[in-house]
Amino acid sequence: MPNGKASKLLKYVEHRLRVTLHDGRIIIGTFLAFDKHLNLVLSEAEEFRYLKKGSAVLEERTEKRTLGLVLVRGENVVSLAVEGPPPPSAKAAGGVAAAAIARGRGGGPPSGMPPPGMGSVPMGLGAAPMHGVGAPGMMAPPPPPPGMGMGGPPPGMGRGMPPPPY
Repeated sequence: MPNGKASKLLKYVEHRLRVTLHDGRIIIGTFLAFDKHLNLVLSEAEEFRYLKKGSAVLEERTEKRTLGLVLVRGENVVSLAVEGPPPPSAKAAGGVAAAAIARGRGGGPPSGMPPPGMGSVPMGLGAAPMHGVGAPGMMAPPPPPPGMGMGGPPPGMGRGMPPPPY
């Protein structure tokens, strides 16, 4: 998603949104997150369906269902509308969703992990190193074969040189 569209949607994080789906349902909830496919995460969501009884519109009723936390697939979204501003508690919390979005882009270690070099081992690595993870006292890689020092690639394998004859 280009930065322009993403920044427009970011303005509405923590707002109450009305999401109209392809099948006619309407979901209203607090907008928490989205991705490049317009998949939406809504909390405190409620679903509204408008039901018509009979072939002629004799009786029409609205059915409401409480959903809670939902992920709406972007493929099903027809339209978005702002229902209301963020609740006052969200403003006082200092933008919890903004921090979640920043972490979602791979901006650092998961919360709860100490900064690197603080002497504690991340959970799961305390007993033994995982495959591919080094530990103090492990063997160093073997030295290069003779003639393959720091001088670059072996003869005939450099740029612009013909391959060795076969």
